[in-house]
Amino acid sequence: MAVPKHRISKTRRRKRRSHDGLTKPGLVQCKRCNTWTEPHTICSECGFYRGKAIIEVEEGA
Repeated sequence: MAVPKHRISKTRRRKRRSHDGLTKPGLVQCKRCNTWTEPHTICSECGFYRGKAIIEVEEGA
């Protein structure tokens, strides 16, 4: 079983974990209905992508 030879300092441990933080997802506004969606995806509210109707979305739900 592997055993560390030296204690890892707080600074060294925190430097290694500096990239583990969560980031906010990038969002864009739909040009048709102005809802926030992920880029390069079909809008779940209106069903349009790049100005074309891709899917039929039920109204009211």
